[in-house]
Amino acid sequence: MRIREWKDIVEDVVEKDVDPDDWRAVGGKRAGGVGEDLYLGHPRGGVYLLKTYAKNPYEVRGVGTRVARSLDDEIGSFLPQQETEGRFAVQNPPESEDDAEEKARHLEQVVKAHADAPTTPNDFFDDVMDALDSPAFGPIDFDRYDRPDPAEELSDRFEEAEDLLNEELDDLIEDDDVGRGFQ
Repeated sequence: MRIREWKDIVEDVVEKDVDPDDWRAVGGKRAGGVGEDLYLGHPRGGVYLLKTYAKNPYEVRGVGTRVARSLDDEIGSFLPQQETEGRFAVQNPPESEDDAEEKARHLEQVVKAHADAPTTPNDFFDDVMDALDSPAFGPIDFDRYDRPDPAEELSDRFEEAEDLLNEELDDLIEDDDVGRGFQ
């Protein structure tokens, strides 16, 4: 297991050559410390664990690792299905001015199409993410004030990774002289 900065883990997710709309996530308040835990999973892309905290209002710091090469049925049962209320997305900025203009035109068409036809919030979200060429998006079960039970179950399954990442994150928090998270 290789522990890396959280942004590098997000970059791995972005670069995966998998269906972007098959990602799922669960997370919440970090157990026993400052910050948040987030599990990201994809059937072919693997399962990742990120531990982050807000050093200040403008800077997030953290660590992460891949905890499984694929998402099997057992682990997948702890991640939300498409019918959940919460949604997340990972975005890349447009590569150029032309790319930005093209995405804006496509997004405008999507919004107009949904304005003229009956739609669901999830369908609208999916179509917007497709228009923006999002590399990863899907349902999320996230609690800012607590830990959802599925996050606790995954924590038990990946106890070694949890312990190692907690140590690394605690070192970052201590080095930054942050006694509590920014809220």
